[in-house]
Amino acid sequence: MSSPTPDPASDPNRPLRWVVYTVLIALALGQAAGKILAVNAVNVQKLEQRRVAAAIDKARAELTAQGVKGEEFERQLAERSDDLRHAMRLQRPFLSANDRSRWMAIRAIAEEGDHEIERYLGEPTWDTIDMVQHRGRDGELHQYSSKPPLLMVLIAAPYWLIIQTTGMTLGTHPYVVGRILMLLVSGGSLLVLLASVAHLAERWGATDAGRIFAVAVAALGTQLSAFTPVLNNHLIAAASAAVALVAWSRIRFSPDSARAIDFVVAGLAAAFTVVNELPALAFFVLLGGELLLRHTRGALALFLPAAALVAAAFFGTTYWAHASWKPPYAHRSETDLADNWYDYSYTVNGRERDSYWRRPSSIDRGEPSKATYALHTLVGHHGVFSLTPVWLLSAAGGLAWLLRGDRARRELALGVLGLSAVCLTFYIGFRPQGDRNYGGMTNGLRWMFWFVPLWCVLLMPAADRLLRSRGGAALCGVLLAFSALSASYPTWNPWTQPWIYNWLDHLGFTLI
Repeated sequence: MSSPTPDPASDPNRPLRWVVYTVLIALALGQAAGKILAVNAVNVQKLEQRRVAAAIDKARAELTAQGVKGEEFERQLAERSDDLRHAMRLQRPFLSANDRSRWMAIRAIAEEGDHEIERYLGEPTWDTIDMVQHRGRDGELHQYSSKPPLLMVLIAAPYWLIIQTTGMTLGTHPYVVGRILMLLVSGGSLLVLLASVAHLAERWGATDAGRIFAVAVAALGTQLSAFTPVLNNHLIAAASAAVALVAWSRIRFSPDSARAIDFVVAGLAAAFTVVNELPALAFFVLLGGELLLRHTRGALALFLPAAALVAAAFFGTTYWAHASWKPPYAHRSETDLADNWYDYSYTVNGRERDSYWRRPSSIDRGEPSKATYALHTLVGHHGVFSLTPVWLLSAAGGLAWLLRGDRARRELALGVLGLSAVCLTFYIGFRPQGDRNYGGMTNGLRWMFWFVPLWCVLLMPAADRLLRSRGGAALCGVLLAFSALSASYPTWNPWTQPWIYNWLDHLGFTLI
């Protein structure tokens, strides 16, 4: 049995802490909403304006040379101007091939009832490298998003409602529709994540300062905040991991009064974390195994059936999309070309193109040296600890609980530290060179971002100790400040290199 833990509901300071949590969550949500409402490929804004202006000037000169005058001149010029602005459009609210791949699949599902995205590749600003090609049910070759389809199917539902109620589509109104959906998906996920971290802080924390610091880190100090304006799986996975941990915590601390809904939520959320981040399978196994050992009936009757629903949805949508039970990333055989969906050529607007993955750029060719990769994923240009140094407190806090915590905290610390080590070892030591790419062109080692709620819980014992003194508080502030720096460095687009990478590049270091 775990040591008795005071009920946080009986703490007289709890209402005040929730006021602080609410302020922090409101700040984070406001910043996220601002990014979403302003999302745009601003790097091409001036170029587009110059190109369109030059083309309109040329059209004006042609009409003048043809002798067109008066109202007819204005009418034809307006028509040509509209056509030119559409055809020469460079700006878009979908900032990378990664999220455009998902958006095109969402369009296909809601607009056409299938998953074939080639119909959109010829439209201005709708392109992606994150796609695969294989034969569809009609026997013809089609292009598909390389992402597992479950998440896109879920988002296609509100998109379909928007189409039916307003007539607007992502093709006709990409900014309006895209921002509405992003406010729903990213804003909702961020709210769930932060509210869950606040609940975890109340449950596992020991002091006011440590709890508030943990929520502040989640709200303002992690690189997940940079991903709020783009459609991605990382923020959603972090939110679902947090929900699973909240449900498990309720069961862990109140075993005699555990509610059925907690087992169901734990199963749904833990499984949903896995379908968004495959290495989270270890998290699911650990959580489910603990429940099976201590609450066999609840785990068998509620947790596992709930998880099975998510698994059925994952494999069912995968089969619907690809007529295969395996997701696209499992079709990358180096010996069987028929089972390599990434090696192909395709045609867009009459021009034949090769798949990007036949000749990927330097970052996607991967880091040849595992030692170099380990260095940079831990303390280098994409380092977990160099970009977000506040996670050093998580490592210290985990060790503190292992040495001095009660049974529940020792188990949690061992589980989180063990999971972290397993996932880092998997990515560093067991992936082929092509996958050792630091997450691609992005602001950090994004495959570890789903650990955010777990690491926020683990940092509290270290923060508790440090925040007792001015020097310790200053250290916590410095660690959080540098973490917030890394989180805010990609001001408008997370699909950019981290500040340490750019700094090293400026100094002349050779980087992939």
